[in-house]
Amino acid sequence: MQPIYQFLGCRTPQAWLDKVKDSPENLAILIQDHANCEKKAAGTGMNLIFRYSFFTDLQKKLAQLVREEMLHYEQVLALMAKRGLELKPLSAGRYANALRKEIRTYEPEALIDVLLIGAIVEARSCERFAALSQVVDEELSRYYRYLLKSEARHYEDYISLANDVAKENQLKDPEESIQSRLQHLLAVEKELISTSDPLFRFHSGVPI
Repeated sequence: MQPIYQFLGCRTPQAWLDKVKDSPENLAILIQDHANCEKKAAGTGMNLIFRYSFFTDLQKKLAQLVREEMLHYEQVLALMAKRGLELKPLSAGRYANALRKEIRTYEPEALIDVLLIGAIVEARSCERFAALSQVVDEELSRYYRYLLKSEARHYEDYISLANDVAKENQLKDPEESIQSRLQHLLAVEKELISTSDPLFRFHSGVPI
């Protein structure tokens, strides 16, 4: 987990974990939002596959990612059914929308931003699973530990694809360009995780 911690620069606030630990209702919200996150991640991957069909490496890596995200979605739905939790409408938190607002409007920078945000979201999910595995019941803890490997690989794949796009489009100093943009997006993400948040969700900040 150390590379993930170093990449993100901050960990899940203890107050967020306490919110899970102290309330079965909040744990139910968390599980349902996790299902939504898996479905959205698969949808994002499919959108990129259709929009950028001319990037061969992107097609291959995202096809695998979409399969895994949909498998996870199916697994979370099974967990919900086992626990008697219904799949109900759940409003989205601020996290993903705030990150999407940072996406530039011109190519290839827009694609690079989407890929870097994908990397950040996957890395944060990995960090959250590791933290949650210490405070939830044994069944969930075991499942969250199982997810760590794939989430970590997804974050690495997104970073690799962003670098490939920068090099393929002959951006000036592609590595420096990627790192500079990544640091900006990570600073935005850190603010979202470490500040007060009115909604409790899988990627929310400090509970009010």
